[in-house]
Amino acid sequence: MKKTLLFLTLILVSGVIYSQCNGRYESEIFNTVSSTTVNYSDTYNDDRHQMDIYTADNDIEINRPVILFIHGGGFLNGDKNLTYAVDFCESFAKRGYVTVSMNYRLTNPFSLFPNRDHQYETILKAVFDAKAAIRYLRKDFENGDNYGIDTSAIFIGGYSAGAITSLHLSYIDDIIDLPNSVVDNDGSYFNPQSIASSIGGVNGFEGDAGNYGYSSKVSGVFSYAGALLQPNFIDSDDVPLATVHGTNDSTVFYDCGPGFGSSYVVELCGSGELQAQASLEEIIHDELIFEGVDHGWTENGIQNVYYSQALNFTSEFLFPLLPCNNLPADIDQNLSNSTKNRKLDKVVDLLGQEFNPKPNNLFIEIYDDGSFEKKMFFEKF
Repeated sequence: MKKTLLFLTLILVSGVIYSQCNGRYESEIFNTVSSTTVNYSDTYNDDRHQMDIYTADNDIEINRPVILFIHGGGFLNGDKNLTYAVDFCESFAKRGYVTVSMNYRLTNPFSLFPNRDHQYETILKAVFDAKAAIRYLRKDFENGDNYGIDTSAIFIGGYSAGAITSLHLSYIDDIIDLPNSVVDNDGSYFNPQSIASSIGGVNGFEGDAGNYGYSSKVSGVFSYAGALLQPNFIDSDDVPLATVHGTNDSTVFYDCGPGFGSSYVVELCGSGELQAQASLEEIIHDELIFEGVDHGWTENGIQNVYYSQALNFTSEFLFPLLPCNNLPADIDQNLSNSTKNRKLDKVVDLLGQEFNPKPNNLFIEIYDDGSFEKKMFFEKF
């Protein structure tokens, strides 16, 4: 799939924001929403491959960013109708997004806990389902665009297992990124690359859930109490990352530890390690930390003050990344002559150092009149 680098202007001359988002996406501006349930796979036809698509009632915008939200449950239970999933989708649909709450394949404790190879397989199947859901949206766009979406602005995130799924989808580029040898609980070794190949077959890391021929790339990811198998899955050309995590989480550790706190489960590295890696690789990142809070802060949805804070944090993180904040080519018709006649003095990164252009990185253009523009490279798929 061809990728095109675009400039996204976030903050313009002398810090004045020229937003083209028309008051959308920052706060709830619609009163009610509706949802439609679809089967997102053209390979599987069951309730684990259904998703609910939420849009605001009476919204006439036809070029809306999308957020795919994935529920938690330890890959053992849960579904798209959980309170926090519905609350997330309704809140962001009221802000003007198209939101999606999806189901995905689950497993059972008897399969999950004894065997780490099955744990890898379970995560990969969830990732492959999410990829198919994203491809479904792009496929629908090409065949009528029933939901009025912007395919260059699809974001993904979720809670717990849903966040784990979202992170691995966002930061594993291909099967070769997976380790080729991992020790199982019985002392034997298995090859995660072979597991992924076995599931995906000829489609490789695009998986087995269908809608092939469309990109499964996303423009950013957020993680609520999520983790990666390896922080170094994140590299310098990856998408922006937002994380929310409690420091006392013993189900998915803030730093690194076995899932569920069980020695039978693979080690997962949470927000602390992911933010450190994101900083090292110089991708856009931010985190919200809940000091002394455990894993269950999404309980009761937006009635829980922590969850409400997480939604607002996510909204603030995503807003500058939206294409509608990119100025059209003719914007300089509205700028003063003094602004149009200014000359570029230098380009620096956020630390004031010489900027090394990379996808999804912020930079600042400083002009001879003292004005500045804060911009970002991003990739359009």
